[in-house]
Amino acid sequence: MSKKGKAIVAKDLTKVYQMGEVQVHALCGVSIEIKHGEVVAIMGPSGSGKSTLMNIIGCLDRPTSGEYYLDGELVSGMNDDQLALVRNRKVGFVFQNFNLLSRSSALLNVELPLRYAGQRERQRERAVVALEAVGLADRMDHKPMELSGGQQQRVALARAIINDPAIILADEPTGNLDSKSGKEILSLLLDMNKKKGTTLIIVTHDPGIAEETERVIRLYDGQVVDS
Repeated sequence: MSKKGKAIVAKDLTKVYQMGEVQVHALCGVSIEIKHGEVVAIMGPSGSGKSTLMNIIGCLDRPTSGEYYLDGELVSGMNDDQLALVRNRKVGFVFQNFNLLSRSSALLNVELPLRYAGQRERQRERAVVALEAVGLADRMDHKPMELSGGQQQRVALARAIINDPAIILADEPTGNLDSKSGKEILSLLLDMNKKKGTTLIIVTHDPGIAEETERVIRLYDGQVVDS
């Protein structure tokens, strides 16, 4: 199978967790493909395998078996250090709980991926541009506690895009926001997809968000039941 033109290619992924003497099969032969620039929602009830699949897609974990290609690169067999490098270069994360450093300004939070990657050149300038892109030009020196939930998620989104990632992986990105702020964040995500062609994968329980995507991948008991 050609990997060209595909941001994500997963073949027969399994993930088995050992819980004492019990084996928990979180993924049971999941195969999916997501094209470059596609907007996809991943849905399913609690325990369906959504979080496990998200962790593998985002290079936060490895499958027990199967193959996973990210942006044409086989990553399923990489060690932790290799995964960290790929993750930093190619994946932008937006989490439900924002995951910002509380004592650091918005600007410093956005700079973090560049610091981890050792990309010191134009670090401050790139962070400023990213914050301007999410409408926070006047909040750069504010700390998270001085920002609303919607503004904190905008900071997280700026941090996600600063490395120009191949994919943005958003895990319940509007889950802790009021409906107005949630719509604004979703609009920003979709706008970035249109402008830059970034592949956008949204893990969500919200049918309203799923309706805004091009395709829904549904999981149930560790298997894809609809894609």
